[in-house]
Amino acid sequence: MILLTFNITNIEAEAKVGSQITSDERLKIIEENTKAILRILDVHDTKASFFVEVSLTEKLKNLIKAISSKGHEIAFYNRDSNLAEIENAKKNIQEFLEKQIRGIRQKDIKIPQEDLKLMEFNYVSNIDNANILFPFKRLKRDTEITEENGLSIVPESISPYSQLPYNDFVFQILPMKYYQNMVLETLQNEEFVLIYLNAWQFTDFKKYAFDIPFYRSLFSGRKMEDKLDALLSFINEKDMATSRMKDYIF
Repeated sequence: MILLTFNITNIEAEAKVGSQITSDERLKIIEENTKAILRILDVHDTKASFFVEVSLTEKLKNLIKAISSKGHEIAFYNRDSNLAEIENAKKNIQEFLEKQIRGIRQKDIKIPQEDLKLMEFNYVSNIDNANILFPFKRLKRDTEITEENGLSIVPESISPYSQLPYNDFVFQILPMKYYQNMVLETLQNEEFVLIYLNAWQFTDFKKYAFDIPFYRSLFSGRKMEDKLDALLSFINEKDMATSRMKDYIF
């Protein structure tokens, strides 16, 4: 099973010296990028899970509605929100969509599992930092979903052969043929592959003057769209099953 997920978060990078990118412009970029992702998913009739940054949920309600209306899952991404902010966002979005928010993803700041369970989350999908040295630091592999404190804990996927994780940076930088082979080999040994990408990776950094490392601008924008399209074509050609996170876990 392939679990395809996307993080909807603001671009953290500052603007280059002499340039300015407003908060509204950042939101517009994320909306445009996400709509491009949705178009590609539609073409390939593939459903995915979208983890929306908690602090952006009120500002992106129309986008959240569009994602959900196409049959994709809405979950939360906690960057630095506190318990009260998460609980309030969960209540508001559930009322807005008339659907339960089951999942949450965290990276740097992790809310205790007991508190997440009290807020009626059903699963946690935590991720680590993804940078140019990250693949060489991570060798420990957890491959099974576990239950802790009434929550399903979903581990990141790592190739058993190359030891490369299926994170946003690896997808962006690897040749697609190599990545496809990595997926095939992993599914021969594991029950699922969890892939996560960031909506900001689909930004045209030649158009917007963000101050980002050169390796993060490589193969971004339209090239990321082409890579996602190629991956989904490959998945369909090989008749591989895909699923939203909440459906696979429950």
